[in-house]
Amino acid sequence: MKPNESARSGLFTPEFTQNPYPAYARMREDEPIAKLMFPDGQFGWMITRYEDAAEILKDNRFIKDMTKIYGSAGQSIFTSNMLFSDPPDHRRLRGLVQKAFTPKMIESMREHIQQIADGLLDRLEGRNEMKLIDDYAFPLPIIVISEILGVPIEDQDKFRVWSNSIIGASNSEGGPDVYRHTQEFIEYLGRWFEKVRREPGDDLISQLIQAEEAGERLSEQEIYGVVSLLIIAGHETTVNLIGNGMISLLQHPEQRKLLQGDPTLIRGAIEEMLRYNGPVEFSTSRWAGEDIEFRGHSMKQGDMVVVALDSANRDGEQFPDPDLFDIQRERSRHLAFGHGIHLCLGAPLARLEGEIAVNTLLRRFPNLQLAADAGELEWRPGMIVRGVKEIPLSL
Repeated sequence: MKPNESARSGLFTPEFTQNPYPAYARMREDEPIAKLMFPDGQFGWMITRYEDAAEILKDNRFIKDMTKIYGSAGQSIFTSNMLFSDPPDHRRLRGLVQKAFTPKMIESMREHIQQIADGLLDRLEGRNEMKLIDDYAFPLPIIVISEILGVPIEDQDKFRVWSNSIIGASNSEGGPDVYRHTQEFIEYLGRWFEKVRREPGDDLISQLIQAEEAGERLSEQEIYGVVSLLIIAGHETTVNLIGNGMISLLQHPEQRKLLQGDPTLIRGAIEEMLRYNGPVEFSTSRWAGEDIEFRGHSMKQGDMVVVALDSANRDGEQFPDPDLFDIQRERSRHLAFGHGIHLCLGAPLARLEGEIAVNTLLRRFPNLQLAADAGELEWRPGMIVRGVKEIPLSL
């Protein structure tokens, strides 16, 4: 077996989904820039080392707008947003929503998010067990993003079904109901937009629609694209940050004890959770906008490039003792939220939600434990988010 074949042999298997880090270590060592076939059948380049990843993420020769590669076949309401745009469209789209996600605006929500966390945990008083995802990690961020956007919180379960289906479809892991779920989501948004046009409020969707009608700065397709991105990305990152982070704490009791003894360590703890087992495993796709020589590799115009964020965050060249979970690690420049102009817009919100969620859970239920073997937890398939379907806890 050739060295590169050995390095790739562990990729995209069930064992890889459970624990991808040994395979990533082999790739960083043997073939850090590899052209291979991804689970959806597409060929592309996978980047696994930190230095290469950071460079790719900020290099504007690698483009995000797939219509430049695939023409109209690359158009979708789910790609008509800043995540899948290049300048100048990216700047325009991001600028319209950025004011709702500034650090100052997010910090002003601290007390309200704390009330939401306490309210969710109040329901669990007197119970012996909880489902971390269903009872807490999912509802907290979906309530917050629903309030920001102005959509009904009682529709949160629909958002979860639609989000899971759409994310699954993005890497050929979706089930037979993907088309139906997509149509349901589009129709739901259409009805809600009509309502907002008749009765605008002070929520973000109202602001986006008013901006469209006042200055023609957003097309109808772009409104769908931006709002769908905010609904899906607005909760997925935090759900998996809380879930993965709590697993890490429960598997490292000395670190958990440290945090419970000094809750002011929470900011560093969240950063380490993001680095150690981050909620977004791979970046969304980029394409070479021209023929590019990158680190000795010839990438042709149109070649797909994907950054393995969770691999880059375990690169020993960047992080000493990368496989050690240490909530007191010196400030690390991890790539969990990306890098460059596409740095995650909701990063301040995800961080705040994670801080409040974890500290509140540990304070309210100081003796909680995993109610299952960590190796038996079922990780969600696919290449974008990294998270488990459910985490049973004994309280």
